[in-house]
Parts: sequence; C-alpha cells; structure tokens
Amino acid sequence: MKAGRWAISSWRRPVVAAAAGALPVLAFPEPDWWWSAPVVLVPWLLLIRTAPTGGRAALDGWCGGFGLMLAAHHWLLPSLHVFTPVLAALLGALWAPWGALARRLLTGAPSARRAVAALLALPSGWLMIELVRSWQGLGGPWAMLGASQWQTAPALALASVGGVWLLSLLLVCVNTAVTLLLAVGSARRVAAAALAVVAVATASAWAWAPRPAPGGTARIALVQPGVVSGADGPERRFALQERFTREPALRGEELDLVVWGESSVGEDLATRPDLARRLAALSRETGAPLLVNVDARRSDRPGIFKSSVLIGPEGPTGDRYDKMRLVPFGEYVPLRSMLGWATSVGRAADEDRRRGTAPVVMDAAPGLRLGPLVCFESAFPDMSRHLAAEGAGLLVVQSSTSTFQRTWAPEQHASLAALRAAETGVPTAHATLTGVSAVYDGSGRAVGPRLGTSERGVSVHTVHLAGPGATLYTTWGAWPLPCAAGVLAALAATAAAARLRARRDR
Repeated sequence: MKAGRWAISSWRRPVVAAAAGALPVLAFPEPDWWWSAPVVLVPWLLLIRTAPTGGRAALDGWCGGFGLMLAAHHWLLPSLHVFTPVLAALLGALWAPWGALARRLLTGAPSARRAVAALLALPSGWLMIELVRSWQGLGGPWAMLGASQWQTAPALALASVGGVWLLSLLLVCVNTAVTLLLAVGSARRVAAAALAVVAVATASAWAWAPRPAPGGTARIALVQPGVVSGADGPERRFALQERFTREPALRGEELDLVVWGESSVGEDLATRPDLARRLAALSRETGAPLLVNVDARRSDRPGIFKSSVLIGPEGPTGDRYDKMRLVPFGEYVPLRSMLGWATSVGRAADEDRRRGTAPVVMDAAPGLRLGPLVCFESAFPDMSRHLAAEGAGLLVVQSSTSTFQRTWAPEQHASLAALRAAETGVPTAHATLTGVSAVYDGSGRAVGPRLGTSERGVSVHTVHLAGPGATLYTTWGAWPLPCAAGVLAALAATAAAARLRARRDR
C-alpha cells in the first residue's frame, strides 16, 4: 500500500511542483495580478517543505523552475519549438539547490534561529539564481520576480534604492514569511517581525528615497505603424511612418524628438541616400530630430547591425548606437556550428547580427541628451543605469514585437520601461514598430496616451527630463547582490563549522 501511494506521488509531485513554479508568471502582464506576488511562491515552498528527502526537494525545485521558465517564455514556442522546453529544463535546474536549501530550513518545526536563516537565505539564493539567468547567453533577465511590481508606486520607490534586485529579494522574503506563518506556529513571531521590517523599509523608500531634480521638458512623438506585410511591406511601412510623423506638425504641435521603432528602416542610409533625404525632410517639417532604427547590412563594416541613428534637418547627424546585447536564436544562434539546424525547425536567425561595442549618449537638441536601447536591452538594468550615470536625461527603447503580437510578451516588455525609469529616475520612452508604445516619467508613472498592439499612429507626450542628482540605485548599483552572496557565504561557513564541531564531539 505504501509503495502504491509512493508510486502515485512520484509522478504527481513533479507535475504539482511545475504548476506551483509557474504561478509567479500570473503576476506579470498580461494577467497582471501584481497583488499576488507576495504570496505566489507559497504553494511551491509548502510543497518543498514536505519533501521526504533533500534529493526530492531538489527535484521539486528543478521542476518548479522548469514550470516558471516555460510559463515565462511560452510565447517563444512558435519561434523555438522544441528548444523552448529544453531551455526551460536547463534553466530550471538553477532552482534545484534552492529547493534543497528551502527544505533544510523550513522542514519540521524550525526554531527561531532557523526561521531567521530561512528569511535571509532563501531570498538570497533566489537572487543568485536571477543573477545567473540574467546572463545574456542564457536568455537575459526576463520575468525577474521584482519586475512584476512595475505599476506599484511603493515598489517603484524601492527600485530606485536597489533596482529590480531589491524588489525580488523582498518579495521572496515576504513569501517565506507567509509560508512560516501558515505552516510553522513556533516561527510566527519571527515571520511577523520580518513582514514589519519589509513594510517599514518600503514606506521609508517611498517617503525619502532621493531622485534626480526635474530638468526641462520635452515633447516626444512615438510613431507606431503596426504590422505591415507583403513583398512591398518595407516601403509601405516607411511611407506610413512618414505620414504619422507629419500629423503633429499638421496640427500645429511643436516637437523636440520623434522616435521610430526597431527595424523601422530596412536599408543602410549610406547606400540609400534617397531614404536619408526623406528623413531629413521630415526633420525639417516637424522641426525636431528623428531617432530611427536601421536594421541592415552596413556599407562601412561587414555584417548586419541594428542601429539607433539620429537624423537632423541635414540628414544623419553622425550619432549612432549599435545594439550590443542580441536575442539568442532571434538575432544570433549560439554555437551555430552545433545548433544551426534550429533555423530549419523554427524562426531562428539565418545570419548572426553583429554587436556594438559601447553604449552611446546622444545630444539630440540643446538640453536633450538621450540614451538609446534596442528592444531586448531594456530588460538589462545595468544598461539603463550606465546611460543614466553618463548624463542621459531621457532613455529611449526602440522595439518591435511583430512575431509575438498575440501573446503576453508586448505588454510585459513595455512594463520594463516603467521599471527602468523608476530605477534611474530618468523618463523612459518605449517606441515600437508593432507592440505597445508608452512613455513613463522618472518615477515610473505613465505619461500621456499609449498605443496598444492593435493600434497604429502617433502619440505625443510631454515629459520632464532628468536633471541634476541621481537615485541610490544609479549611484550604488546592484548592491543587494553582494549582500545576498555574503548571506549565503555566512550560512555555508556556519554549516561547515557546525559539522566540524560535531566531528570533534564524536
């Protein structure tokens, strides 16, 4: 009988673990149940806590991580096919040690000391996992737990202190505390104290966290042509963008900058002077520079680049930023000699794009210094922080999600701009060829209208540029990471010392 019951649990438990691990995705757009984030890990932790062995807990962690990664990247299935679950399984393995650690600290009736260790170590372990999977070669920091709080003002204030890293750390701490409250009567005082500390820290950041002083204002237009298909698609899209760009000027509106989305220009302007002339004419008509994105083979360098190019009344100004962090499989195939066959079963890149070498801050107009990012790069908090530290008063993300229009990806991608704005105190414009176009002020709040996935046209926004000063995150960087590493190192040293004393006592 016992064997039969164990046989059933042996196949049910991984399924339950994967389902529990997938729950955090509901806190992100489009479901956007952000309010569930403080408890969304509780079912997973409760399951791990009941694991009969450390090995089983590690498997629960792995399966939960698989569920989380598969749910977070499900929209890649049409492009990557079989690679999506394989990558989810590989990344999910990062949670296996975390599962074993959770069981060790939460199983049975933990003492107050062990409960405190759990409240410190489990968030720290989670942060180390987010750090590892944030490496661009592993897909980048998509769906970091803290990013689910992109529209919550107190959380955005915390982001200005420690970035998305601090948000993830505190959310896992709260989930651990709730797990202790529900399952461990002897640790409820410690758990309640932890929740009180998090609440005080959040309130303090909301009230007193420094931000850059407001600078001047700028009128920004975002142009979104929408999905344009067919053999003549590139030319029709260019014409649509021209028409939408003229609309504010025809209404008598003054602009300081016009932004087109990713891959808005499909040919190198050096080899297509006619396109350069048309763009220069648009700049003269609108009275504002244009930031376009050229996705083409370069005439001056070998290979295809995605480049943010600034256009003035006389044509390209010479300000250019080449995308540095490319999308695995979408813009290059890792280990192409081994994995090149992916191009035959999905929508992987037939040819690897080339990388830029350095971020660029552009002087678009007097008092308007902008820092461009291209699409996927808005997921990396260090890139926007670097641009803010270099004096950018406006961050501009040029994006396109045409392949994933009917998925959760466009809304989630646009939400990252709010988080980057809150972290740095620098307003952020997210302009898409297709997808969701929006602007956020230096606190992460939406400014003006937004264009959704089914819309096309132009939206105009008045933003206060970032002035003197900086957020604590811009100044200190990702300080929660070394703190988390220190906690784990201290825990490992304590455990090693305890084992050594036990051997001596024998």
